[in-house]
Amino acid sequence: MSASSFVAALGRHRTSAIVRAEDTHAAALAMDAAVRGGVRVVEFTLTTPGALELVTEFAKKSVAEIDGLDHPLVGAGTVLRTDEVERAAAAGACFVVSPVFDPAVVHAAVAADLAVLPGVNTPTEMLAAWRCGAQLLKLFPAPALGPVWLRSLLAPLPFLKVVPTNGVDLDNAAAWLDAGAHAIGLVGDVFRKEWLATKDVAAIEARVRAIRARIAAVPHRECPIEPPRW
Repeated sequence: MSASSFVAALGRHRTSAIVRAEDTHAAALAMDAAVRGGVRVVEFTLTTPGALELVTEFAKKSVAEIDGLDHPLVGAGTVLRTDEVERAAAAGACFVVSPVFDPAVVHAAVAADLAVLPGVNTPTEMLAAWRCGAQLLKLFPAPALGPVWLRSLLAPLPFLKVVPTNGVDLDNAAAWLDAGAHAIGLVGDVFRKEWLATKDVAAIEARVRAIRARIAAVPHRECPIEPPRW
């Protein structure tokens, strides 16, 4: 899948599940539960043992079609080096995510036609990352004002496609999208430490279903045509 196709697909689906676990089996069980709950965009952080093997495994899964996706779109997270971009692409990832903005990582992903979400936290960082070629922007960590902050940001910069991942939960997921987020990343509220430890897949699946039900009524944001990057 091309980077532009992934950006469009994520905008339709509006949720991604991001797992960070201490062992491969727990990560696989947890992500399977999230997929059963309705998520079709999944991310395995490279801090998880066997993350790239899980990328390959999940990229081949066939699942019930949701939002036009009949298999998960799989990415690698916590990507900090260009060689990790290359390894993620070889494993079958169609996107990579980083907690920080490193131009070299963005350039490597763009060269490989992978969608890339660098971690950014300020308007200056966001514009710099977008100008560097990032199609999507991971808002990390989430500012204290949450959706209010994002709405203020997008007033002068409406062409940015922002994906908050830190602090998103059942109670504020709809508010983030209503404020203009391109999509939301589900992390701590879905993959809770106690649920991962006890392999409580029923709780994970139920939480994902609840979040997706909560956001279903939020209208999709019309993103304006992007201006020249320079």
